[in-house]
Amino acid sequence: MPTARTPPASVRFEAMTAEQLISFARGAPSLDIVDVEGLKAAAVRAFDADPAGVTAYGTSVGYLPLRTWIADKHGVEADQVLITNGSLQADAFLFDHLVRPGDAVVVERPTYDRTLLNLQRMGSELHGISIQPDGLDTAELRKLLESGARPRLAHIIPNYQNPAGVTLSLEKRRELLDLAAEYDFTIFEDDPYADIRFRGEALPSMLSMDTRNVVVHASSFTKTVCPGVRVGYLVGPADLIADIAKKATSLYISPGMVSQAIVHQFCVSGDIDRSIETVCRALGERARVLAESLRRHIPEARFVEPDGGYFLWVELPEDVDVDKLAPAAAERGVAVVKGSDFVVDGGRHALRLAYSAVTADRIDEGVRRIAEAMAAVRG
Repeated sequence: MPTARTPPASVRFEAMTAEQLISFARGAPSLDIVDVEGLKAAAVRAFDADPAGVTAYGTSVGYLPLRTWIADKHGVEADQVLITNGSLQADAFLFDHLVRPGDAVVVERPTYDRTLLNLQRMGSELHGISIQPDGLDTAELRKLLESGARPRLAHIIPNYQNPAGVTLSLEKRRELLDLAAEYDFTIFEDDPYADIRFRGEALPSMLSMDTRNVVVHASSFTKTVCPGVRVGYLVGPADLIADIAKKATSLYISPGMVSQAIVHQFCVSGDIDRSIETVCRALGERARVLAESLRRHIPEARFVEPDGGYFLWVELPEDVDVDKLAPAAAERGVAVVKGSDFVVDGGRHALRLAYSAVTADRIDEGVRRIAEAMAAVRG
């Protein structure tokens, strides 16, 4: 009598539905923590309150009531705010305005992969500075500056960094501001995760600490409202914002007034505060479960458990090559992002795991499958 035989993983998981796949790849919230009903109500209020403003072209600086709300949130004047189609466009506007081919730019190592790609395409001379558990290694940066490097810009993700999940300490924020003033470079504070905090105390933004006009700040409503609204913004010196606004006018006349008006109503109603509470509560549990699962299934993994945000960075043993691990995990129904995507060179033994889109009840199974894939590639 023939015995039952388990089919190979490549066969077992080809038949999986999208619902059965477990993806740690995308930094986006799962639908269950998006306030769909609140957004629908905000849309109705937006059209009722300001039909002319919502349906018109508007101005290149964005929907003016939302611009005022953002200015109030950050304690700046409205002419220091430019609203964009997502924060990545805010990044692109600033890079295009400040950086020329051959200019030195400091980036964290690792850093957001799309920022890295955009700066590489611009022909920047990139200087990757190591990240520690309390953020950028400012001693390493000082050493670079003392050696003669003169960056035009330092791109910093201070809170719950993408991909490393770490937070820049208050002491290092002060030191970075001092270095920027001393060596005459701009700090680009890319800060879309600040409100997604589930442990510890909130730290002041470098924008709020800046007394020497060295910081340009960017953020987004992607993580606090939902990715689909595509609303981000820049905060900086009024003259810089005015110059970028002129370029925006030539590019698209104005960003999307409908989505910005909906976000404005979502914010002024207080729905955003409730949304943030929901997201923080859910992601705090998911981050905790992910850390516990890694300790259980992959005890040799090294990581810093994040206090907020969407991501956890995992350093694996040197005999685990993520170029082999990623496809092996995919065969087992798990999507991950290779650490090598987030650095100019290296990262061959690291993964970024985004826990934002994976419900807590599926995380342990996802990590178990990654451990199984690790065993397979190690031979």
